[in-house]
Amino acid sequence: MSAGSTSAHSPDWTLRSAATADIELIAELRATVMRADLERLGRYDEHRVRQRLRDGFSTRHTSIIVIDRALAGCVTVRPAEGRQWLEHFYLAPHVQGRGLGSAVLRTVLERTDAQGMTVGLNVLQGSAARRLYERHGFVVEAQDPVDVFMVRPPGARAATPAARA
Repeated sequence: MSAGSTSAHSPDWTLRSAATADIELIAELRATVMRADLERLGRYDEHRVRQRLRDGFSTRHTSIIVIDRALAGCVTVRPAEGRQWLEHFYLAPHVQGRGLGSAVLRTVLERTDAQGMTVGLNVLQGSAARRLYERHGFVVEAQDPVDVFMVRPPGARAATPAARA
């Protein structure tokens, strides 16, 4: 699977299938990326944040985001409950804020749209990632004090900036 740069700020990148050897790198990435939000919510546990990734890790459904032959992030898309679930979408801090998340998400959503599949996900309350998902057509389906559950039907487009205001 390959992709590429989408703007002057977004680096060239590719997706490759995950391997069992990637699990500890991804577990560390998850702990790093989620720490601030989990601490803010009073839910950070140094062991649990890594173990939850290990417990649900699937090489079959996970792709590694690669920049310059190095792991820059990951994304999992797995079928369940009549939809595709977007999970474990993490970018290394040094590549965040440069359009990479949008580029990867567009690629993933093009594939799910081609399959006619609805995509579900959950994001932590107050996470900046929620804005990324809203820009790509996700809407809130349910929420609780910790999680926001979002959904995107095939081909959904985000509301225009004027409509969101």
